[in-house]
Amino acid sequence: RNIKVTNTPDVLTDDVADLALGMMLAATRRLLPADAWVRSGDWSAKGNFPLQRTFTGKRVGVMGLGRIGKAIAERLVAFKSDIHYHSRAPKNVPDAWTYHADPVAMAGAVDYLVVSLSGGPETAGMVTKEVIAALGPEGTLVNVSRGSTVDEEALITALQSGALGFAALDVFGE
Repeated sequence: RNIKVTNTPDVLTDDVADLALGMMLAATRRLLPADAWVRSGDWSAKGNFPLQRTFTGKRVGVMGLGRIGKAIAERLVAFKSDIHYHSRAPKNVPDAWTYHADPVAMAGAVDYLVVSLSGGPETAGMVTKEVIAALGPEGTLVNVSRGSTVDEEALITALQSGALGFAALDVFGE
């Protein structure tokens, strides 16, 4: 059919990294429920929306430290985040960043897990039920990679049961 297929590395790196931080802030500060509170008039009838958690100084794990993952981590420095990462091998990164060979161990060490893996069979289901459980009831999962990287059934179960605090998803499985 003479259809050319290509990719465009670096074209959306900054946009995806910005989106990841925006979703983290929105989840932490509960921006969507707060907006709904104002729009519904509840602020007038029920008072102020409850105060929320701070984002500054949190422990953030980045799963997949390629171009996008690194751009996310670099932005997190401005928020005084304790940066952890998982990739196939340690990377040349600032000394303060912590490498984890095991995704479950990393998830257990952080408040937020940002998934920025490339797609494909080698990363399918990499965010397992165990990774999600390790984040815990106060944890937040952010996925800006591919829907196939997260065990969605485990994610739904964890959110419904309260075993995971929040999820911010830019992508979904097929």
